[in-house]
Amino acid sequence: MGEEQPTFKVVDRRPFNPDGTPRELSPEEQREAERVAESLKIPAVENTSAASAAPNEEPATPRHPPPEPLPPEAQTKTRSSGDPLDDPTSFLSLIMSLASNAAASLGMMPHPVTGETGVDLGSAKHWIDVLGMLERKTKGNLDQQEAQLLESLLADLRMQYVSFSGSPTPPASKFSASDITGGK
Repeated sequence: MGEEQPTFKVVDRRPFNPDGTPRELSPEEQREAERVAESLKIPAVENTSAASAAPNEEPATPRHPPPEPLPPEAQTKTRSSGDPLDDPTSFLSLIMSLASNAAASLGMMPHPVTGETGVDLGSAKHWIDVLGMLERKTKGNLDQQEAQLLESLLADLRMQYVSFSGSPTPPASKFSASDITGGK
């Protein structure tokens, strides 16, 4: 049996050369770009060699002006307006999410589907360690509300963890004669 090697052609469609400079489009690629631009009703892109000829020129007008920085008073006002837990992108929401994972691992919250509670000390330790790492890394950068919440959550979770992991199960009682006779 003669084994035939499949033939295929690899076409590099990346817009840049390996050194980072814009690559020149072949005539076929230029026609394809113009056809796609017309179908999307976008002005056709000119040959990239013109763009690489004058790389030091600044564009005449920027598309979006840079945002003006807010004064510190305005920044604190925007932070304190509304409930920060309502904003899913706030730091407090992140802390509450991580703390919820730790609490669920410690059996403090029922499973949302089964309604059962279970204790997974390994997972709880992981989430508590993540919260502790966040506390160390953000020390001095948090406002008072964030720092207090993080500190109190960590204290509660650590105490709960110690209560589960620190208390060994009592050793089994030794057998006695009353076990055989039924306690009579």
